[in-house]
This record gives sequence, C-alpha cells and structure tokens, in this order.
Amino acid sequence: MSEHHTGPAEVGAAMDYPEHEKTYNGFLNVAKYGTVVIVALLVAMAAGFFTAGGWVGGVFTFIILAAAGIILA
Repeated sequence: MSEHHTGPAEVGAAMDYPEHEKTYNGFLNVAKYGTVVIVALLVAMAAGFFTAGGWVGGVFTFIILAAAGIILA
C-alpha cells in the first residue's frame, strides 16, 4: 500500500526560491488590500443603507475608506 522512502525528502527539480518569495509576497499583498477593500465596502453599504446619505453617501464613504485603508496598509 504505502511506500517507505529512505532517500532525501527533496527530489526533482531545484527550488526557485526568489520566484517563491515573489509569489508569496504577491499573495500577501492581494490578501491585505483585498481585505481593506471588502471592509470598506461593507462599512459603505451600512452607511448607505442605514443613514440619510443614501447611495451617494455610501459611494463617498467607500472611496474615502478604501483610499485611506490602502494608504495606511
């Protein structure tokens, strides 16, 4: 059923560590800025639905929060 390997754990092609780091950093940036935009969108939706600002107030809230979050992140 299962095979028992006694050789080295790393077999095959050599790892391209600079490319791995570049991909990992790209993933972290997408996760960070994506989270900022989603939180800004949720707050803007709440502001647009539950305040007197309406749709326009929600859009302005989203733009301001997204820009501030991206600058501060």
